[in-house]
Amino acid sequence: MLDKFKTAGRTFVSKVADKAAEVNAKVGQQSKSGEEAQYIVALDIGTEFVKALIGRVKGDDLEIVGVGRAHQELSDMQAGAIADISSVVANCDQALSQAEQQADISVRTAVIGIAGELVKGTTTTVRVTRKQPDKALDLAEVEKIIKLVQERAEGKAKKQLAWELGGKEVEVRLVNSALVGIEIDGYKVTSPIGFQGRDVVVQLYTAFAPMIHIGALERTAQQLDLDLLAVAAEPFAVARSVIGNDANASMSAILMDVGGGTTDIAVINDGGVQGTKMFGIGGRAYTRAIERELNVSFLQAEELKLGLSTNKVPQPKVPAIEGVLTKTLDVWISGVELALSEFDKLDHLPHRLFLCGGGSSLDMLMDKLESSGWYGELPFTRKPIVQHIQPEQVVGITDKTGDVTDHTFITAMGLLRVGLDTLQFSRSPGDSISEKIDKMLHV
Repeated sequence: MLDKFKTAGRTFVSKVADKAAEVNAKVGQQSKSGEEAQYIVALDIGTEFVKALIGRVKGDDLEIVGVGRAHQELSDMQAGAIADISSVVANCDQALSQAEQQADISVRTAVIGIAGELVKGTTTTVRVTRKQPDKALDLAEVEKIIKLVQERAEGKAKKQLAWELGGKEVEVRLVNSALVGIEIDGYKVTSPIGFQGRDVVVQLYTAFAPMIHIGALERTAQQLDLDLLAVAAEPFAVARSVIGNDANASMSAILMDVGGGTTDIAVINDGGVQGTKMFGIGGRAYTRAIERELNVSFLQAEELKLGLSTNKVPQPKVPAIEGVLTKTLDVWISGVELALSEFDKLDHLPHRLFLCGGGSSLDMLMDKLESSGWYGELPFTRKPIVQHIQPEQVVGITDKTGDVTDHTFITAMGLLRVGLDTLQFSRSPGDSISEKIDKMLHV
């Protein structure tokens, strides 16, 4: 464990390692029917809604047995981060109660998502020249290299945040880490152990979040009497939802989670998360634009926005609403272009574009991505194929309730996936080298 990631209170990552036995004991709950099982609850604390999903662990898979949802007030969240802890706690409690009532069980082990423009997820590449190239690499040396990459990534995240905040120093914490690739003397390997060589190049995805945001989540969990198993950057969670456990997965895609306050983007290349980007335009920006331009209340503006997709808006009003939304869409598209342009280490961007989140329900948004030439200045080899992620596409998670019906639940399902990953890694590592390396990344 890196000392520099430790604080006076235990970090989320070290908490998993230090309390593995306790977590494994608590995750097994006794249902009212007397059945002994393992459960995890995922909390997706979004700008518009809090979603709670209760998952029953079935080996390497999960079954969703409880679903809850509660609406957030305008002042509860700001740019994807908690702004009013007491109000958010009340909303989370409502969503949790719904899910627990449906599942007929009380679950305390939770994974919570974190989002917002100040959450930084990047892939860092470090080249290490070994002094003894004839010596075979062992686990201890690989762990030392991984720690070096994480340290450099933390420094990069701090510098980026300081620049964005006008020079203000911000304390950050590692929330997610995943191995993207390893090369030894130019030769790509899936497991470096046992190889000889002079130059080792490691690519590692890391996500860091400001301590002030994490502290708000800790406080929220404490007031809800939840035992935090993990905190996950939400675009990373969405990526985990579609990658699954296949070590040979070669999926390449761009994932977009369009929420109420932010748009989170993850780029996957050959099964590895290349990086995540976030910017502060989501569904509420469209509602605010209608509110401002048409001089109506926020609730009326929301009804008009949603009514476009359900044909409930009077036809004479449609051109004016579409005109307002088009202006905001142009700004949003510019944000997407800017975010994707920062993945400049890739030869080309994946042509499959998968969307989720309530903000992506706007028909005009999907039409803009499908029909306009927004991608022309970006390194695509062909026109992007645009579609929503459906719950049945999430790897290893099945819905037993019938209530997880569309793309708005994908982020919460991804958080369940991260919770399962963390639970598995908190136990004894497997015998394979890859499992031992994964253990390093998670603890």
